[in-house]
Amino acid sequence: MFRYPQSRILVMARAPVPGHAKTRLIPALGEAGAADLHRRLVERLLGSLQQANIAPVQLWCTPDSRAPFFQDCARRYAVDLHQQTGEDLGARMARALASALAEDGVESALVIGCDIPALDGDLLAQACEVLHAGNDAVLLPMEDGGYGLLGLRQMAPELFAGVTWGGSKVLAQTREKLRGLRWQWQELEPLWDVDRPDDLARLAAYEQT
Repeated sequence: MFRYPQSRILVMARAPVPGHAKTRLIPALGEAGAADLHRRLVERLLGSLQQANIAPVQLWCTPDSRAPFFQDCARRYAVDLHQQTGEDLGARMARALASALAEDGVESALVIGCDIPALDGDLLAQACEVLHAGNDAVLLPMEDGGYGLLGLRQMAPELFAGVTWGGSKVLAQTREKLRGLRWQWQELEPLWDVDRPDDLARLAAYEQT
């Protein structure tokens, strides 16, 4: 039994194809090494979600949900596969959230990245509880100025329009849009993601703890 059966957790993931996954890490790891790290991060997250049993999990895939890696994830972790669509990250997240929130009986949905090592079941349960308590949204800030989780009780396309995706202003721009909507939201404690070569030493230290 899920702890929050009326919620959905939407994991945005890219197939771990060398040369197309974690491209900022290729100078440090090579194409195959960067792709393998991405694979491990996705599998770690899905394994953690399976054990935590918080809410049904959807894996939103790019470039193709029929890729063998995603099919294997569906079998191993009991996740539903969906195809990402949209011209940028904002459009892809917006469509994933809109799809989940339109399902019968769904009261909230969380969209998350797969490259945040410390994002575990306890934090996701905390995010679900924020929404369950009646807040309109919940955010997980990233140290680089983005966010690694956005949870909503209702869809608002303007949250994703005009945002400078991939830059350091994503979080600030999203907060401004939430204020413009006059929504009530809460933020979790900031975390870090694995995106640049400098993050690799931090990841190694984290994995040894």
